[in-house]
Amino acid sequence: MINHAYDLTIIGAGPVGMYAAFYAGLRGMKVKIIDALPELGGQLQAIYPEKYIYDAPGYDEVLAGDLIKNIKKQMDTVGEQIEVVLQERVEYVKKREEDGFFEICTNKICHYSKTVLITAGKGAFKPRPLGVENEDSFNNIHYFVNDMSKFKGKRVAIFGGGDSAVDWANMLNGVSKEVTIIHRRDKFRAHAHSVEQMNNSDVDVLTPFSIDSLEGENGKVSKVTIKEAKNAENTKTLEVDDLIVLFGFLSSLGPIEDWDLELEQRALLVDSRHETNIRGIFAAGDSCTYNGKVKMITSGFGESTVAVNSAFVHINPDKKNAPVFSSALKK
Repeated sequence: MINHAYDLTIIGAGPVGMYAAFYAGLRGMKVKIIDALPELGGQLQAIYPEKYIYDAPGYDEVLAGDLIKNIKKQMDTVGEQIEVVLQERVEYVKKREEDGFFEICTNKICHYSKTVLITAGKGAFKPRPLGVENEDSFNNIHYFVNDMSKFKGKRVAIFGGGDSAVDWANMLNGVSKEVTIIHRRDKFRAHAHSVEQMNNSDVDVLTPFSIDSLEGENGKVSKVTIKEAKNAENTKTLEVDDLIVLFGFLSSLGPIEDWDLELEQRALLVDSRHETNIRGIFAAGDSCTYNGKVKMITSGFGESTVAVNSAFVHINPDKKNAPVFSSALKK
């Protein structure tokens, strides 16, 4: 017999999960939030704390790490409602027949909850490699940037063509001695404004080129040879101090895929209430999908409030699904 179960347990403590915890606290729910990482914030804190975000409401720009700090401050306003559990990996979730509570078991212990909200993003992640034979031999190849100061005054080559590659090229320009970005296509997949900023800067843009080989000694890459995509015989050799590879991440939902939840394109399919096919289990952010889904942090925040309200009504079916506003808080 379980004597106590939380109203809502959130799996995944990235920005969407953190905001969901805050909003659930506003609704007076007792909340537990669980994450495998050692600190709150998900990828934004673990990988991109010094990367600027330009599409967060209320900011012309904000460092990812600062955004996480501010959401944490929001959580603290209802801190008595929230228990944070870090460095625990959820292995399975099942509904107990005897009382209808959910049993959420991690690699350390089992937790109990009346409802569950999954905000685990795309799941566990690892960076896509550069793809050359001796890549693992060097310790100055980086797959994310969490401290710009380590590149100060350095000659840096960046491989990639998406937002992360272009954003870091812009941010390191003026910090590093030289910044070169290499992309295998003529056009970048990043925001047009960011690409324009890069093209009008001192960043050396080399397209369409891809990696050919690496040279170095004592665990350090010192030379990078690249080849033209349209003519492999046309090569260039760059002298570098550091190499940044931003080909994105290989992600996996991991154990979530075994919880009998309906998936579509490797995401949890939800209805208009952000409920999955299992009643009482909800999803928000990049973990979920539905018709018209837009994968952005801002849309994830909105989805989390819908999911929390739905979880509240699931527990309290006689209550209205009416929003609670922060202005109702007593300071």
